[in-house]
Amino acid sequence: MPPPVDERTLYRKVARRLIPLLFVCYILAYLDRINVGFAKHQMSLDLGLSDTVYGTAAGIFFIGYLLFEVPSNLILARVGAKAWIGRIMISWGIVAILQLLVSGPVSFFAMRFLLGVAEAGFFPGIILYLTFWFPADYRARMVAWFMTAVALAGVVGGPVSGWILHSMDGTAGLKGWKWLYLLEGLPSLLTGLFVLMVMDNSPAQASWLSEEEKKLLRERKVDEEARKQQAGVTGHEVADALGNPKVWLLAALYFFIVMGLYGISFWLPQIIRETITTDEQSIGWISAIPWLASAVCMVAVGGHSDRTGERSWHIAGACLAGSIAFAACSMPEVSGWYGILALSVATCGIMSALSCFWTLPSALLSGTAAAAGIALVNSVGNVAGYVSPEMAGMVRDATGHRMDIVLLVFAASLLVAALLTLKATRLIETTPSTASSPASGFGR
Repeated sequence: MPPPVDERTLYRKVARRLIPLLFVCYILAYLDRINVGFAKHQMSLDLGLSDTVYGTAAGIFFIGYLLFEVPSNLILARVGAKAWIGRIMISWGIVAILQLLVSGPVSFFAMRFLLGVAEAGFFPGIILYLTFWFPADYRARMVAWFMTAVALAGVVGGPVSGWILHSMDGTAGLKGWKWLYLLEGLPSLLTGLFVLMVMDNSPAQASWLSEEEKKLLRERKVDEEARKQQAGVTGHEVADALGNPKVWLLAALYFFIVMGLYGISFWLPQIIRETITTDEQSIGWISAIPWLASAVCMVAVGGHSDRTGERSWHIAGACLAGSIAFAACSMPEVSGWYGILALSVATCGIMSALSCFWTLPSALLSGTAAAAGIALVNSVGNVAGYVSPEMAGMVRDATGHRMDIVLLVFAASLLVAALLTLKATRLIETTPSTASSPASGFGR
């Protein structure tokens, strides 16, 4: 008779198997999404683009993302993560490379829109995929480790992008920004092919798990679904997600957090250029600082949230810290390296909030509704990815390239997010996460 399976040891084994690959995939996805921020200066000079055009192009990615997000996640739930995540990565890798063909505003808008269409469904698909393997009381930690890819994309992407722009400019007759899209898009395409070969759709298909381990994972999943039913979570279909006001409240909350996230992602290189240095390589290295700090912070916050079972203040407090930091950075006295310190705090707050946020939607819904609901929250929330750079570009063009007003808008958005968190978590306190274990509650 085989020895009993230790639950914690098993989930560590699953995490070691899944998270590294998902982590690499998300680094590539996020880098291909935000490298337009590093390309901005050379592209603007080469093609004569205004800040408004850049902001529109950076944000129009999310229109394609919004339109195809929910259908994409529903297809993933039907055909499996292996085929669909692999397809997504191959598609966005091809489109990311083709951005080197941009010749003006219209083609810039078109390629960014197509990149959003290609990537639609990746992030909510991974969040849904993690629910197949991990119950609620492990989920914040797993999401935190997965989402450190956003931070590491900034850490790695800054220096790498700076080097490409500086060293490859003019090689083989191509501008540095064209090399940037080519060299950072190709790894996504190749990794997509690798995903098609190695990813498992569910524990039942995992040859690296014993039958006893598969049984324990299955039992924990069944237990969680049973607790959802006992707590009154009866939504299983797409309509249950679309018609649930709590889901829409979470989408609004996510919108205001993402406003701040893309304030950092798309405008950090420009802020460094205007306050510290114009050297491309130096900008890349300096831009890594806030992301490196946030990588450490978000894992610590996510782990502490799981251990204590508290969600409300881990999210709201992180948003409030980010709001204060953005407001401080808007002051004339807080510029240069002091500004980088403030932006580091803001980035830590945003990423820490996100590491805990994704425990909330999966507590509300089951089955197909979970796929639709997670995608809905992500797609509606990511409308901020369009609004944030578009608004920033228009404000800068209208005010002589001032950044302080833009930073105050980001501060206000995170303050609203903190208030919405307290409202949302009170409404979700009756979900199964509070009924299951101390490590998965929403508030105390």
